[in-house]
This record gives sequence, C-alpha cells and structure tokens, in this order.
Amino acid sequence: MPALVKYSGDDEHHKGRSICSMDPTRLLSVHDLYIRPYKRARITDPYKENNPSIEILPDKCLYEIFIRLSGPQTRSISACVSKHWLTIISNIRNSELKSNKVNDQLLNDKEQENDGYLTRSLEGKKATDTRLAAIAVGTSARGGLGKLSVRGSSKVTSIGFLSIATSCPSLKVLSLWNVPLIKDESLVNISNECHMLESLDLSQCPLITNTGLASIPKNCQNLSSLTIESCKNVGNESLQAVARCPNLQSISIKDCPLITDQGITTLLSSSSVLTKVKLQLLNITDSSLAVIGCYGKSITNLVLTSLRNVTQKGFWAMGNAKGLQSLTSLTVVSCNGVTDLSLEAIGYGCRVLKNMALKKCCFVSDNGLGSFAKAARFLESLQLEECNRITQHGILGTLSNQNSKLKSFSLVKCMGIKELAHEPVDFSESQSLRSLTIKNCIGFGNTNLAMIGKLCPRLHNLDLTGLNKIDDTGLFELLKVCKVGLLKVNLTDCIHLTDNVVKALVKIHGETLEVLNLDGCKKIGDKTLAAIAENCLFLKDLDVSKSCVTDSGVSCLSSSGRMNLQVLSLSGCSRVSNESLCSFEKLGKTLVGLNLQGCNSISGSVIESLVVNLWRCDILS
Repeated sequence: MPALVKYSGDDEHHKGRSICSMDPTRLLSVHDLYIRPYKRARITDPYKENNPSIEILPDKCLYEIFIRLSGPQTRSISACVSKHWLTIISNIRNSELKSNKVNDQLLNDKEQENDGYLTRSLEGKKATDTRLAAIAVGTSARGGLGKLSVRGSSKVTSIGFLSIATSCPSLKVLSLWNVPLIKDESLVNISNECHMLESLDLSQCPLITNTGLASIPKNCQNLSSLTIESCKNVGNESLQAVARCPNLQSISIKDCPLITDQGITTLLSSSSVLTKVKLQLLNITDSSLAVIGCYGKSITNLVLTSLRNVTQKGFWAMGNAKGLQSLTSLTVVSCNGVTDLSLEAIGYGCRVLKNMALKKCCFVSDNGLGSFAKAARFLESLQLEECNRITQHGILGTLSNQNSKLKSFSLVKCMGIKELAHEPVDFSESQSLRSLTIKNCIGFGNTNLAMIGKLCPRLHNLDLTGLNKIDDTGLFELLKVCKVGLLKVNLTDCIHLTDNVVKALVKIHGETLEVLNLDGCKKIGDKTLAAIAENCLFLKDLDVSKSCVTDSGVSCLSSSGRMNLQVLSLSGCSRVSNESLCSFEKLGKTLVGLNLQGCNSISGSVIESLVVNLWRCDILS
C-alpha cells in the first residue's frame, strides 16, 4: 500500500510525481477537476427537433420519388407511412408515372391488371376524404376500383374525389346519396379522368349544378345509366348535354324542380337507344308525354309517378301516338290523368305491352279496366293497387276475357271490392292465369273467393294476405276446383282459417307445395303441422308465426324423416318451449333459416346450444 501511495507515476507511458507530494492547494483544484469532468456541448438541430424525419423532404422531391416507384403495390405501401404521403400519392395520375424497366420486368408477373372489378362503399361517419384517398391508392394495387358508393356524409368534399378521379381511371359505377358538400368540381374531375364511367347516381346533392353534370357526357362516352334525384340546381341544360351520350340506355329523374318539358323533350327526341325511363315528381305537362309517345320507339320500361300537371290529354296522346312500339312494362303511380279513356288509348297504342301496374289512380273504373284488357292482347301481368273505383265486376270481366294471355293478376287495397250477393252464371275460365294476389281488400269475402276459384282453375301461386272476411268455406271452394298443384300459398293474417282447411290444402296439393305462409293465422295448431309432416315432402319454406302450435307440432315435423324443410319460422309462438330442442336439432340437418323471435318459453341457453349445434343455420331469436 505505501508503495502505491508513493508511486510517482513514472513508467514507460508517463513520467510524473506522486499525487501525495503535491501542494495541498493544487490537490484541491485537481480534485475539483476530476469531480466535474468536462463534457462536450451537444449540438442540437432545431429543424430536426421540431419536424419528423419523414417530413424533411419537400413535396416536390417526394413527388419525384413516388412517380418512380415500381408498381402500384409499392406506392400503396408507401402511402401507409403518413397521411401526408397518402395525400401526395393519391393525387398522382397514371400518366405522370415514370417507368422503371428493371423493376417493372421483375413485377410484371406479380401485378394484377387494373381492370376495375373492386367495389367499395362508405356510409355516414366512415365516409371522409382520407378514406377516399386510401381507397384510391389501395384499390389501384389490387385490380382497380370499379364501383364506388358514398352515402349520408357531410365530411366528403371535392378533395376526396380528386383522389378518386386521379387514381381510379377504371371507375365504372359511381353512386352519391346525400353528400351535401360535393360540388361541380368533383364531377368535372371524374369526367376528365374516369372515361370508363358507365353508371352515375346522384341523390340529394344540392351543390351539383348544370356545369358539373354537363361535363360528364363530354368524356364519358360509355355512360349508359343516369339517376338524378332531389338535385335542386340541376335543370334542362344538363339533360340537353346528356342527350348527346350515344350509349345512354336508362335514365331516372325525380324531384328536380328546374327540369321542365324543354329538357325532357330534348332528351327523348335526341336519344335513339334509351330503353328505361323513370319520371317522378317533375314539373312537366302533357307535352312531355306526347313526346314520349312519338319518340319513345326504343323504350321498353316506363315508370311515371306523381306527375300532377299531366292531364287525361297527355296520357291519351302518349297512347294514341302509337310510337311506343317496344314498350313491354308500364307503371303509373298517383297520376290523376289516367282515366278510362286514356287507359284504353294506352292499351291500343302499346301493342306489345306485357306488364302493367296502376297504383293510386283514382279515376280508373271497371269500364276502363275492361277496355284496356281487351285492347292489350299480349298483357301477361296486371297489378292494381288502391284503385278504389274498380269493383268485383271489373275484376271478373278482366279475368274471364277469352282472348287474354294474362298469367299474373294482383289486387291490393282496392276498397271498391264488395262481396257478391250471388255467383254470376255467364263467365269463362281463364286458361292462362297462374298467379293470383288479392291483398288487404277488406270487402273481399267467401263468395268472391269461390267465384275467383272457378275462373282461375290453373293457379300455381296464391296470395290472400289480410283477407279477414274469408274462412274455411270460401277457401274450400277454391281448393276443390284447382286443376293443377299449388306451389306457393300465402294466407298471412287470414284470422278465421282453421286446421281443417289447411289439412285439406296439404292433402290436395302436398305433392307440389313448396312455400306455405300461415303467419298470423291464430286458429292454426299442431294438427296442421302433423298434416304437413305427412303430406308435404317437397315443402322448403314454412311460416306458422303467431299461431297456436306447440312442442307437439314441432315434434311431428322433425319425426317425419322425409321432409326437406329449409326455412322454418315460429316467431311469436309462445307455446313452443325448451322441449323442442331435440326436434330443432333433427330439423337442423336441412334447415338454413330458423326464426324463434318472440318465443318467450325458449331460454337463452337453448338458443346458444342451437347456435353451436346448427352452425349452418341462420337463427333469429
């Protein structure tokens, strides 16, 4: 130890004296020097400290780098680095990209063709400009965006659609519903970049004007379908531009107050390939319908709804012009201009008309219906809804028409239908009718039903929903005269029907019956299910909701062993309990849908067990 203390420090590397031999005052300073060693000052970069490293490069440099990246997948990965990079990449056009021959050859076999088959949909809060930019970049690396739908968003602006336009040239279908901040600029960008656009749907876009919509036809020559709804600033100028689209086949216009006869006239007189036209809540008059009748030679499907300024003269002129040579389907809703006279003219003028629907046309009576049925010789489907001047006599006259080719007849909420006092003697059977729907006609009773059965003995589909005045007697009469087997029967809310008539139904038609709906038939019980299990081998869909069936009836269904039931609904059947668990598991071998909503006697644990065991079946509880 003393040797260490007196060590002078002399060696081959250093020559000096011992620390202990130094002056005490100097020792303190030396000690002080060692206790506070000198540290080199840290040089800080304020620019680097305040900004992340990925943001150091200016946008122009990043742009030059990004346009030289090899392939859309690489650009998609780069866009995940930051929102800033995403914004830059999403605004790069395909025409601005620089080819990298070496990397392109390596990726040639890996990249997918940008043919636009992907579909994306954004709704509500999820729809933002950032998400649109991400979709634009991401889909370009995976085949290209083909369909885009944006609904109910107040956050999407023209910035987001600039990304879509520049990065998605393959876009074919664009749907914008209730997007209030979208302006003309967005449609102009879409027009300039997305030349493959085929379908455009604009609804509740108040800032879209003629300028934006008129830009679409300039570059989008493939546009074949256009829908405009509740766009308050779209007027006749837009339709004049749209009329120049050589491939426009379908157009739907609703609630656009600035569109008048001038726009409709220009559109229909200029387009030669237009096949589907829908006009609703527009300020048009008789002139527009006259133009439709003259120039609508290619129209096959026409829908006219709530045209309050169109009178009888307009509908008469449309039919009498005889220009609707290809019209096969016509739907008229809430138009007071449809009368007996105009309806007859439509029947004679539209010679190949096959499907006709009249809804809320209060001036059509039995005479007009009969005249139309005689004139429209090729009519196959006729729907009447809330036409309250039509009575049972008009219905019988239409169905007994010898020259009729009618296959489907539907009568819904027609309050003019009353119960026949007695059955008419002079009538002819309909040899063509296969589907009959009489729904919620409160005056329709047993006598009418028996008469309809004799008129239509070859029915396949029968729908008697909501007929509270019919009971077993009326349905028995119809079943007795049916010459062919029924396939689909809907008796929803026929509250007076009992097990007896349903047992007769399944015994007569059990070999052909595929769908049976007894929802709301409160007098139906286990006897019905037992008869179904015995006779209906091909039944696929059974609904006995809100009926009196119990566990015993469900057990009969499951013990049949021959049924191939796919959908079973027991909603609101409070007498079905946990004891049906085994029955459900047996039925589950073929079931794909089981409705147990409102079955309060079935516990949650049983439902959980069914969900586990019947994993292929969609269970509602």
